[in-house]
Amino acid sequence: MGRVVFIGAGPGAADLITVRGARLLAQADVVLFDALTDPALRELAPQALWVDVGKRGFRHSAAQPAIDALLVRHAQQHALVVRLKGGDPGVFGRLEEELQALAAHAIACEIVPGVTAAIAAAAATQRPLTRRGHGRSVSLNTAMTAQGRLQAGRSADTDVYYMAGRQLAVLSRRLLAAGWPGDAPVCVVSRVGWPDQLATDHRVDSLAAAAIFHAGRPAVVTVGAGASPVPMAASVPAEDALKPTAQPGKPGRRKISA
Repeated sequence: MGRVVFIGAGPGAADLITVRGARLLAQADVVLFDALTDPALRELAPQALWVDVGKRGFRHSAAQPAIDALLVRHAQQHALVVRLKGGDPGVFGRLEEELQALAAHAIACEIVPGVTAAIAAAAATQRPLTRRGHGRSVSLNTAMTAQGRLQAGRSADTDVYYMAGRQLAVLSRRLLAAGWPGDAPVCVVSRVGWPDQLATDHRVDSLAAAAIFHAGRPAVVTVGAGASPVPMAASVPAEDALKPTAQPGKPGRRKISA
């Protein structure tokens, strides 16, 4: 009986995986990988059998019971099976079902965390999800229910929505109905972590316009305090920054011409 390691590959580019995740991936006999993981990660485990079990919204995807069965079967046949998930395994990664399937067959497992898309989007746009004094709470939400309906609310100073890219107009209406002001800031980042990632700024009442930019691209929608750009101090021209400054009680240095 082998063991299963769940590894968060992070969103997008292969180098967002953690050092620990990369080390364990390199030891894998079998890798069951998600749709949004970077194909370049195969270079870390060229000896492994790679099995595509990706799920994508509105597309044909591997059924969860089939993924569970594959995990169990491969763990019974190989020493180390890696379940490679985009982002972090425990954030909208169906981790619970797969843990239960392994536990039912007494298969040992380990979880290596990864960078989730909400954190990566915040980093890409230089917008902290928490802000001192007015951004004290963050909520991570999946916009789509199991029945395929879109839902939204207002549960924190910053609400982040995954899997809402195809229904931004509906999300706008749901947010307004939940009590978000029409002028509340919204930041949409699609293909986060990839070279072609794109970020746009909107208001809750104009969020529908974001569909023009992000259609057909996996998107993260951040609403509220964490969506606002950080106020920056006026930049100092490079030539001024290099000038010597006189200290109190001391004369400043002067350039002496011949």
